[in-house]
Amino acid sequence: MTDVVKRDEMIKRTGQMGVPVIEIDEALIVGFDEHKIRELLGIK
Repeated sequence: MTDVVKRDEMIKRTGQMGVPVIEIDEALIVGFDEHKIRELLGIK
C-alpha cells in the first residue's frame, strides 16, 4: 500500500526520499540515527 500524499509531504519537508523519517517534536530524522533519537528523547 502506498500513501502518495504522505510520501510527497516527507519529500517536501526533508528534501530526500530516505526512510524511515522520524519526527520528534519539530525535529526530523531521516534514516535510523539511534544517537540523535536518544538525544531528542532524553534517553542516555
